[in-house]
Amino acid sequence: MDIFSALRLLLGLSFFLFGMQVMSGNLERIAGGRLEQILGKMTARPISGLALGIGVTAAVQSSSAVTVMLVGLANAGIMTLRQTVYVIFGANIGTTLTAWLLSLTGLESGNFWIRMLKPKNFAPLFALAGVVLLMLRRVDRSIGIGSALLGFALLMHGMELMKEAVAPLADRPEFSDLMVRFENPLLGVLAGTVITALIQSSSASVGILQALSLTGSVTGSTAIPLVMGQNIGTCVTALLSCIGAGSTAKRVAMVHLLINVVGTAVCLALYTAGDLVFTFPDRTVGPAGIALIHTLFNVAITVMLLPFSGRILRLAEKAA
Repeated sequence: MDIFSALRLLLGLSFFLFGMQVMSGNLERIAGGRLEQILGKMTARPISGLALGIGVTAAVQSSSAVTVMLVGLANAGIMTLRQTVYVIFGANIGTTLTAWLLSLTGLESGNFWIRMLKPKNFAPLFALAGVVLLMLRRVDRSIGIGSALLGFALLMHGMELMKEAVAPLADRPEFSDLMVRFENPLLGVLAGTVITALIQSSSASVGILQALSLTGSVTGSTAIPLVMGQNIGTCVTALLSCIGAGSTAKRVAMVHLLINVVGTAVCLALYTAGDLVFTFPDRTVGPAGIALIHTLFNVAITVMLLPFSGRILRLAEKAA
């Protein structure tokens, strides 16, 4: 990988992160205050709160945005701490939709309609539609939708640029050796946590991992610990947002952290124990495989910890 490939990778990463920010920010603004009203009214029961967290996060494409919103609502007294916990569980599942959208990059087929599902083929249509809506400028809503469509197109274009930039790494033994090191569960979790904390988005860090997987050097043993760490790293945004806020807001951020840390610890222990008994397949995984790992991990955390939400709340109240 030469300097020009590295610059292309940086360009792709910049487009990807900027597109993610523009898309999620505008989707959130399109909904306006209605999201806050819905979150405040429809979280009385655990199932409705969980479903709401999944739906809202899938809509705005950012679990961090939803969690920060919950911190603000709790700080304002609109939501109780108990109401937020179910939405947080749902947000963890809803954020996996982005990975499934990005997994379309790996589609290969001669069929026209299947080829149109590839981001590099349909993203130009989203970009064109976004530009047309921005040029109309008739209402604020059309500007928001146009900006969101452009953001999505930029995100997908950034993914394609990263894919092209990292392609030469497939033939470099140094890169393969680096990926093998992340098969160490603790190192993989740490790396996933740090990378996600730095870029403030688990969806973006999962997208980067999906781009790297296209080199054929990422195995399931590498991806699983990295994805676990990414769930912890995404908690940094909520922790930063509660600085200077009231105790309830801080407890919301602590609930988010506890869910992901405890869930990761349990899954990591099970994964390590299973690895001692069974030989996990060392086959390489592509974008769809990583999306599946991301989804199964977050669903598993929810299934395991949702019955213990009361204890998590008590721990959060003691910690903050």
